[in-house]
Amino acid sequence: MLNKLKFKKLSFFKSRKDLAAIIVNTGWLFADRILRMGGSLIVGVWVARYLGVHNYGLFNYSSAFVALFSPIASLGLDRLVVRSVVNDLSAKDNILGTTFWLKLIGAFLSSLLAIGLALLLNENQPQAFWLVVIFSSASMFQAFDTIDIWFQSQVQSKYTVIGKNTAFFLTILLRITLVITKSPLLSFAWASFAESAIGALGLVVLYNFKHHSLHSWRWKFAVAKSLLRESWPLIFSGLSIVVYMKIDQVMLGQMVGQEAVGVYSAAARMSEVWYFIPTTIVSSSAPAIYAAKKAANENLYYGRIKKLLRLLTLTSISIAIPMTFLSGKIITVLFGNSYTEAGTILSIHIWASLFVFLGVASGPWFLAEGLSHLSMYRTLAGAITNIVLNIILIPRYSGVGAAIATVISYAVGSCLLNATHPKTKKFFLLQVKSLFL
Repeated sequence: MLNKLKFKKLSFFKSRKDLAAIIVNTGWLFADRILRMGGSLIVGVWVARYLGVHNYGLFNYSSAFVALFSPIASLGLDRLVVRSVVNDLSAKDNILGTTFWLKLIGAFLSSLLAIGLALLLNENQPQAFWLVVIFSSASMFQAFDTIDIWFQSQVQSKYTVIGKNTAFFLTILLRITLVITKSPLLSFAWASFAESAIGALGLVVLYNFKHHSLHSWRWKFAVAKSLLRESWPLIFSGLSIVVYMKIDQVMLGQMVGQEAVGVYSAAARMSEVWYFIPTTIVSSSAPAIYAAKKAANENLYYGRIKKLLRLLTLTSISIAIPMTFLSGKIITVLFGNSYTEAGTILSIHIWASLFVFLGVASGPWFLAEGLSHLSMYRTLAGAITNIVLNIILIPRYSGVGAAIATVISYAVGSCLLNATHPKTKKFFLLQVKSLFL
């Protein structure tokens, strides 16, 4: 019996020939996140100190403003295209070619919208307008992320990591040079543009290195129609997520001023730097949860979900408590005395991580239960809550009000709304129980 069981286990792994490739692929993606997090934090802090509160706020305001239109540039196509290529490899060139042109058209439209609206909203801030022009123009290079989609479909994301990280580290050196030479604000926006351009070039080079050519890509109207028919809910969901994440900085800039955005951005950077942790843990835990669900073993299934929730709750609280008490010191040491007010904001904003971690932990359960459509409504409700609270709190409390709005809206979107739907009440109770460690 034991030998039979061992044979079954061995045959299980043998039937998954790509298991090793998946593990290596995940390792590359994890390394990519760690390197980018560390590099962007160190250089980002240095740039923030050099630019000063006002210019740093202007930079982040413009970047967040353009980000609001990014789902139009991506069109929510990535996962759909990965699936389409995997299902029909013979149609690869038609699918990739059509995706490239759809993304290019989407990027052009999003750039026009961003620049047009910036022209209306920033009449007296020409520098903010030109920052938006530069950032939005860089979105054109996102069309070349179609190559990344191909590498994903072949479980070869290491090539994307190599291409994008080469661009990332080259532009880190460029940003350091800009700080040393005391370059103007717009130079740092051009550095971001250069990162997108070099990253796109790197993907093209690596795609050719793997003996593929962009010249074989073809536009097919039928493929475009099929992809767009499925992608529109994902575009809408993407818009909700971006509003959820970026609207606070845009509203601060419009309602208070760029100094407030600069101070708030410093706090948000230190708070959001931890968000890669739940994604990494959940990506490792999800297969075991799906396996338990498939085996119809309810005790094992919910046991694994409880462990995941407790682990992420404990991790987030372990981060939030010391950050709450040390926030002022951390901000002063890293960013300097001009960002002192960010300490209070960070002590509040860091608690959003608790609900971010719990929200990410809910992903496998929603997918296993076939309730992914409810996730979109949760995100939308969280985004609306964030906007409404920002309107109420920002005029009174500036960045502190935006931080409070962020924590409450994340709590609503990630947890509290689960209590309002009969199909998600059970998971809401699991989330509440995980808070009592």
